[in-house]
Amino acid sequence: MSEGTLSTKHLLGIKYITKEDIELIFSTAEKFKEVINRPIKKVPSLRDVTIANLFFENSTRTKLSFELAEKRLSADVINFSSSNSSVKKGETLLDTVNNILSMKVDLIVMRHPAPGAHFFLSKHIDAQIVNAGDGTHEHPTQALLDAYSMQEAMGNLKGKKVCIFGDIMHSRVALSNIYCLLKLGAKVRVCGPPTLIPKHIATLGVETSYNLRESLNWCDIANVLRIQLERQDIKYIPSLREYSLYYGINKKLLDSLDKKKIIMHPGPINRGIELDGDVADSEHSIILQQVENGVAVRMAVLFLLANQRGKVSE
Repeated sequence: MSEGTLSTKHLLGIKYITKEDIELIFSTAEKFKEVINRPIKKVPSLRDVTIANLFFENSTRTKLSFELAEKRLSADVINFSSSNSSVKKGETLLDTVNNILSMKVDLIVMRHPAPGAHFFLSKHIDAQIVNAGDGTHEHPTQALLDAYSMQEAMGNLKGKKVCIFGDIMHSRVALSNIYCLLKLGAKVRVCGPPTLIPKHIATLGVETSYNLRESLNWCDIANVLRIQLERQDIKYIPSLREYSLYYGINKKLLDSLDKKKIIMHPGPINRGIELDGDVADSEHSIILQQVENGVAVRMAVLFLLANQRGKVSE
């Protein structure tokens, strides 16, 4: 399906891939999007490939999206959850993965709470690894599907203004989005309470703002993140009600802006906190398109990685 080859063996993070890699993933995803909109939604491309989904953290959207992508490509799929595994008995990550690899697994899709877990594994195993989220570090396929959805809505992203709103400090989505958007030539800003924006963020080449209205007026696209209370060891905001008052986006606010904005959210949405329901369900929102595009983008990533191993079926 695709003539190109990725520059890297794994997808560990957007930081480690090139602009050309991103464009190749997008062009491949475009073809797979046609496939998943056909009456028969499967292709035999990965019928000789076995993929293990290893989720050491809870996930709904990402896990389902990867599993659907794998099945659309006709791969054999193994699902692993740490909550009912030998990890609970003290088994190491490497031992767990090596036991799974002994079943002749080709690709691993993994979510892990420890930043860098995927990089560590890549040095010790032969299988290719896709990072489905590592702690507060990166979530590369989310950034790819976000950027793909933005490009679908607005065309070339070079020079477009994208603002990421919310809990930047604890978000792996924010970091991956920043890396991806900058590589595609977009202008990026982050906006949220000072306590939720890392002090070093400017070194990445992004602007910082604490003013919601001004940032909404500035941007073409608003990518809204939730407050990640489960990752916070101390209180970074007085209350969710106060956060919503100063940083929540509602329809009245959007309608008062100079021009129409595109609203995005990686999910799960805390309705009534960072985003009101009438915004999430409005004509401004491309949130459901993000979900659909996620399957096509993940199909593209898996296909291109398997192609490197010479495992793709025609």
